[in-house]
Amino acid sequence: MRPKKTRWIKCEPGERCFRPQCKPLSKLEGVHMTIDEFEAIRLADLEGLDQEKIAEKMKVHRSTISRILESARKKIADALVNIKAIRIGGGCCKIIEKGKK
Repeated sequence: MRPKKTRWIKCEPGERCFRPQCKPLSKLEGVHMTIDEFEAIRLADLEGLDQEKIAEKMKVHRSTISRILESARKKIADALVNIKAIRIGGGCCKIIEKGKK
């Protein structure tokens, strides 16, 4: 398997964890979302960009964005439907410096 290409992101989300309050922490399962999945979801669903624009911003191929979005949306759905926490972190990303596109 070849190494993953670096994905460029606008801002690092820091350490983020979203968890349901209706389940005790000791019984709570979780899903892990990478920073590039978080960024792709932000650009697609919050900013409303299409996959071509997201691919340009993250400096990867459009088909890669398609796979990243599919994975991220599946994880979000799993967490919502099955009452799981979402932890965001990791991945092969570099932060775009301010003033650069």
